[in-house]
Amino acid sequence: MKNILYVLAAVLLIAGCKSGITWEKYRIDGHRTGVTAPSADNVAQALGTIQEDGSYVAPNGKVFSEGSTPAVAMVLISAQPAMADVKEVIAFSSRFMSKSAPESELSNFAVDLVREETARLTGLHTELAVINFGGIRTDMPEGDVLLDDIRSMFPFHNNLVWVELSGDALMRLMNEIAEFGPQCISGARMVITDGHLESVEVGGEPVNPKKKYGVATVDFLLDGGDNIHVGQGASKLVDTGVTIGSAVEGYIRRLTAEGKAIDYKTDGRVIVK
Repeated sequence: MKNILYVLAAVLLIAGCKSGITWEKYRIDGHRTGVTAPSADNVAQALGTIQEDGSYVAPNGKVFSEGSTPAVAMVLISAQPAMADVKEVIAFSSRFMSKSAPESELSNFAVDLVREETARLTGLHTELAVINFGGIRTDMPEGDVLLDDIRSMFPFHNNLVWVELSGDALMRLMNEIAEFGPQCISGARMVITDGHLESVEVGGEPVNPKKKYGVATVDFLLDGGDNIHVGQGASKLVDTGVTIGSAVEGYIRRLTAEGKAIDYKTDGRVIVK
């Protein structure tokens, strides 16, 4: 996470609109304290220290004796031993990556990984994969990647599943994705115009209505999650029993063991006009 922390803040809407809650993301650069995201072995350097008199000494040397800052710092610092396991550095990312529609480096990385891991776990031919942007919750940092980063990125206990769809059922799914907004796809290229599917290819070929296609996804999307019904019309279903978070963690650990960094790109697989 280097020198940047990300915080989600709830903002209550009061004036001029219906009451409710929305979420906004703020960049916190540590300019007041020098605080950075800690790993397992640099808590004092990253978060600072609490003195015997209850005052808080920040990483940049500034001392806070009054107000809420010492109390908040004590809570954060005290929680670190229990969080040591998830502060393990499990990978290195060559760049910062965030999700964005219709495609992004991070979403392409995630959905391609889902396709590859589902094929590996099931031993079944898997032409496509579909996951939802909403299932990717945080960004990929540049540099060291902690286990905490990955578990925060994929916090939901959704299993990887494999379904067999006819070409007709696949076209229904692709039209659904076009109508309700693009999602993360792998193995296909699609063009969406004004919420309608203009074209789609799988493996560089038009969809064959009579062919059977193996599709990887997560069980959340089988029957209506994020307005997607991947399982509708499926002739076969295989549940791997492996959550997407566990699959991503395992894949990344193997990548690291091979001496490779996390690095990805966009390739024009989804075009929205």
